[in-house]
Amino acid sequence: MMSQMPQPPQSSQPTALSRCPSCEEPLDSGDRFCGACGYDLSAVPPRPGDSPTLTLSGALAAQLPPSEAASVDWPRAPETSSTGTPAPVHLATDLQGADSGETPLVPGPPPVPDLPPTGSPVSPATGVRFDRRSGEPDEYPLQAPAPRPSGSSTPPAGTKVCVACRVGRVDHDGYCENCGHAQPRERDHMEDEVGPLAAVTDRGLRHHRNEDAYAISHTTLPDRAPALVAIVCDGVSSATRPDEASLAASRAAGDSLMAALPLGTHPQQAMHEAIIAASHAVNALADEPAGAREHTPHHNSPACTLVGSIVTPTLLVVGWVGDSRAYWVPLDRSTAPARLTEDDSWAAQMVAAGLMNEAEAYADERAHAITGWLGADAYELEPHTASFKPDRPGVVVVCTDGLWNYAEAAEELAEILPPDASARPLHAARVLVGHALDGGGHDNVTVAVVPFPAPSQGAGSA
Repeated sequence: MMSQMPQPPQSSQPTALSRCPSCEEPLDSGDRFCGACGYDLSAVPPRPGDSPTLTLSGALAAQLPPSEAASVDWPRAPETSSTGTPAPVHLATDLQGADSGETPLVPGPPPVPDLPPTGSPVSPATGVRFDRRSGEPDEYPLQAPAPRPSGSSTPPAGTKVCVACRVGRVDHDGYCENCGHAQPRERDHMEDEVGPLAAVTDRGLRHHRNEDAYAISHTTLPDRAPALVAIVCDGVSSATRPDEASLAASRAAGDSLMAALPLGTHPQQAMHEAIIAASHAVNALADEPAGAREHTPHHNSPACTLVGSIVTPTLLVVGWVGDSRAYWVPLDRSTAPARLTEDDSWAAQMVAAGLMNEAEAYADERAHAITGWLGADAYELEPHTASFKPDRPGVVVVCTDGLWNYAEAAEELAEILPPDASARPLHAARVLVGHALDGGGHDNVTVAVVPFPAPSQGAGSA
C-alpha cells in the first residue's frame, strides 16, 4: 500500500454516531471532534452503489446473463452487488477503459480544500483507513542495484537470475556472480509460473518487508474446459501483521476457487464466495487471548485488499475489495485496453461525488486512503464482482498499487507489457515489476499475468 497518511475532508453532515469510537464518550449530534479524547468524527461522502459496468462505459445494450457466458451449464449467479442487481456479463465492445484521463470533469462543487493532517490512522466513523501507522519512517533505503552491464547475454533457461541486475546467475550462497548482490529473503521476492499463467512479487526498494501475497492456479470445469485463477492481496501497513493478512487472504481465496469451480459453481458466484472466505481468514487473525488488547489498545486488526480473476475459454471474471486492480490488454494493440475494477478509495469517492475529477483526486495526498478492505475492523464488507466476454485474445494483468502507481492508465500499462505476454507470462510479469522498481519502487509490487482465453493444453488441477 502507498506510504501515505492522508486526511479525509470535513463533511458538511453531522456525525450519526452516539458514542466516540475511540473512548466511548457520549456525543452530541453536531460534534465533529470528541470532547474527551479529541477523536476526529468527520466523514467522507457515502460510498456509491457497486456498479462495475458503469466504470467501463461503452455499449451496455448487448448484455448476456451469466448462464449463457460459457459452455458449462452453470446456474444463474445469485445477486452479489450492493445494488441488489446481478452484475451482467459484458461483451468486448464494453471494454473501452476506465482509467485516468478518460473521465471528463464532473460538474459539481469546487474541489475540497486541503486540510491539515489530524485524527486517527483508522476512522470507523468514516469507513476510511489510512495506510501508514504513526511514527513509521518515510522509507527504508536499500542499496541501489548495480547497473546492468552492456552486451551481457541472457542466462540459460532454468537459471536463477539476480533480482538486482537481472542478468547474473545466483550462486549456492545466494549472491549474484555478476554484481555481487545478496538475494532477498524468500517472501521479499517470489516468482511462480503455473501452467499458462505466472506471478511475481517484490518488496520494492523502500519497504522493510513485503506485505503483498498472491495465489495462482489452474483447474478444469465439469466439461473439462480449463479455468485459470489469480489472486493478489496487498497488506494494509497501518494494521498489525499486514503480511500475514495478505498471505492468509490469498491462500483462502485461491483454495475456495479451486474447490468451487470443478463442482460447476458459476465463476462469478465462486469469486464472491472466495472473497468471503478470504475475509473470514483475515478476521481469524484478529483472535487474541483474553486481555491481550488491553496492553495494545491502539493496534488495528490485520487487514489487506484483494483482487482476483478467473479466466475460462469464453469468460473473464474479476472480483475485488480495496484498491488493487485488474486490467485487460488485448493482444491486438490497435484495440483499446481497459481497467476492469474501480478502487475502494478516497479518490474514487471524491470523483463519484462530483467533488473532483480523476486527475485532481489522484494527485491529492489523500488519494490512497482506502474505504474497503478485508479485516475484523472493516467498516463493511462489500465484495465487487463483474464478468466479461471478450471477443479477441488478450491478457489480464492483476496487480497491487505498487505497479499501477507507475502505470495508472490502461494505455500506459499496455505500452509496458511485452507483446508476447500471453505466451511468456512470467517474462511479462518480470517486466512489469521491473518497471515499478526502475520507477523508484516506493511500494511492494505484485503482478499476475493471465492469458485469455484459457488454453486447453496442459490444463488440469494444480
